[in-house]
Amino acid sequence: IASIGIVFAMLSALTFLPALLALFGKAAFWPFIPKKPLADLPEDLTQPVRGFWARLARFVARHARATWIISTLVLLVASVGVLQLKADGVPSSDLVLGASEARDGQDALAEHFPAGSGSPMYVIVPEDRVADAVTVLTDADGIDSVAAASADAAAGQIGVEVQDGEAVYTLAGPPGAETPTPTVSGGDVMLVATLADEADSLEAEDTVRELREAFTSELGDGVALVGGATAVDLDTNDTSIRDRTLIIPVILVVVLLILMLLLRSILAPVLLILSVIVSFGAALGVSAFVFNDLLGFPGADPAVPLYGFVFLVALGVDYNIFLMSRVREESLVHGTRRGILRGLVATGGVITSAGLVLAATFAALGVIPILFLAQIAFIVAFGVLLDTFVVRSLLVPALTYDIGPAIWWPSKLWRTDGRRGDLHNSSEEVTGGTAEAASSAPTRRSLRRR
Repeated sequence: IASIGIVFAMLSALTFLPALLALFGKAAFWPFIPKKPLADLPEDLTQPVRGFWARLARFVARHARATWIISTLVLLVASVGVLQLKADGVPSSDLVLGASEARDGQDALAEHFPAGSGSPMYVIVPEDRVADAVTVLTDADGIDSVAAASADAAAGQIGVEVQDGEAVYTLAGPPGAETPTPTVSGGDVMLVATLADEADSLEAEDTVRELREAFTSELGDGVALVGGATAVDLDTNDTSIRDRTLIIPVILVVVLLILMLLLRSILAPVLLILSVIVSFGAALGVSAFVFNDLLGFPGADPAVPLYGFVFLVALGVDYNIFLMSRVREESLVHGTRRGILRGLVATGGVITSAGLVLAATFAALGVIPILFLAQIAFIVAFGVLLDTFVVRSLLVPALTYDIGPAIWWPSKLWRTDGRRGDLHNSSEEVTGGTAEAASSAPTRRSLRRR
């Protein structure tokens, strides 16, 4: 559904919206109808500049290396918090923030009865291996009791224990009553094991994991099948963790290839991908500190980092495209370093506005009393603001400005560097030494031939 919506949104933005803008003209921007161009950069940056983004561009030009180094260090320090992120799952009872009758009922059940009574663990095992399976279950610390499913019993279960290596089934009743038998389906018997811990707890999941290993060791691979609500939660968490290690690299490779095609470069896309990774790490690190130390959350679902990564990479790459596509256009005419500054001035307001809107939109999810949504809301909202004000406004412009024309390697722009020619000494631009570079620049006609 989301993919279909994106396709229609793209078609609308490329057809319907331009037609409306052409129809209404400048009136479409009412009540703030544009009357003059955006702030521009003078050839000599020692002259006064007008507007916040022009002043920021001049600051980046004067302190490029210090700006990107300090920005990177701040992001790396913030990323250290990732080490304390607890994203290995949380009990279902903790998914609801605030008061919860379901959680209160589970607490009452755990206080008066075995904690796992409400959601037992099920084991499907061949009839001739029941004794071995029961032995494994009764030897486990996390199991309170073991029974077998039986259609003969009113409760649907009968007791089972091992005597002299054989499974013995019991059922409370008068002396001389018929010996109960378990229900056998396809040669298999279903054992019902009551967990000592709450079924949705991490301790119960550890018990299921340990029992699966024990069954494989004692009965053989695939002989005993373990199921139930706890097993489902365990498999879901393990799958989410596996997906993180698979999907994140795939996304990065796909985005890198798209940026290479767009910018016709190798170095620039690699630097942009690295900036996205560092930005995501900082957002996740700060979020871990907030979740653990400030809000006291019990942990996070394993899917939280994955969803946060998907959202932040998608939005961060959008901002990369906004900035660097404009920088490349400006570089064709004004040279790389001046093109970077002009691109920053032209896109700064757009990127900032988009970032504020998206951050506010995702932050609205935080009012929903669901742990998963509250965590996603904070990670994405904070990450978008970090990407907007630090990465896209300071880190990327300063780093690319410091590197200069080499960011376009190995494209032709790396060698020709636009109509005006690039000032390879950044201090020359700041002090106004542009006359020689401008006089030796290629003509507009020669630029078109490229």
